[in-house]
Amino acid sequence: MKKLNIVFLGTPPFVKPIKDTLAKYFTLTDSLNEADLGIVASFGRILTKNELTTPKFGLINIHPSLLPRYRGPSPIQSAILNGDQVSGITIIKIDEEMDHGSILYQEEIELSDRDNFDTLSKKMFLRSAEVLPKVIEDFVSGKIKPAPQNHELATFCKTLTRKDGYFDINSPPSKEQLDKMIRAYFPWPGVWTKWHNKIVKFLPSASHPELDKSCLTTTGSIKYLIQMEGKKVISLQDFLNGYPDFPIR
Repeated sequence: MKKLNIVFLGTPPFVKPIKDTLAKYFTLTDSLNEADLGIVASFGRILTKNELTTPKFGLINIHPSLLPRYRGPSPIQSAILNGDQVSGITIIKIDEEMDHGSILYQEEIELSDRDNFDTLSKKMFLRSAEVLPKVIEDFVSGKIKPAPQNHELATFCKTLTRKDGYFDINSPPSKEQLDKMIRAYFPWPGVWTKWHNKIVKFLPSASHPELDKSCLTTTGSIKYLIQMEGKKVISLQDFLNGYPDFPIR
């Protein structure tokens, strides 16, 4: 089989392993008109019907969930927020509906209570890059029979905004839910509140490894860091030493 011309459509830094792998095994082109196949990963734009039919083999999408669960733009965040122990990657043939196409490949990935969006997105797309070349070769050669999703089981996730990371300091989430929010929303939109007219940010301990061992909460089970507006990032215990009247402990 001749070397495929592939156009890659992906935006965030964490999808770079996909582009690097495609460049290694195939010929990358910048034009849909010149491509045999399109690969989409976190592109952030709905493709038109004309775009979907331009490449000879159409387009396939790498989605970081076990479709049909978590169709939409925030599947990784949703898995962490819901406390899922297993998520995964799904490679589909794109059709005209969002994350609706038939499945070409699917693989489970275990989640830990230390995963955050930053670490999990990198893990998922790195694994996707490892399996992608064979999936592409098997797809274009007809070895893969696309399997329709069970649309009755579909769930959907929303587009996040800065407000999703905010909570009222006077009615905070539970410790467990706060931990999930901190990990799901790192690095964006971030978890934050206002206290004494100052913004207070919450970050996962993995974001600052040098502080990791010092950031146990008073329960000894949930770890996170905290940052007062205009101040440096510190452990919750150090923060409470400086602000003993802070209502979250």
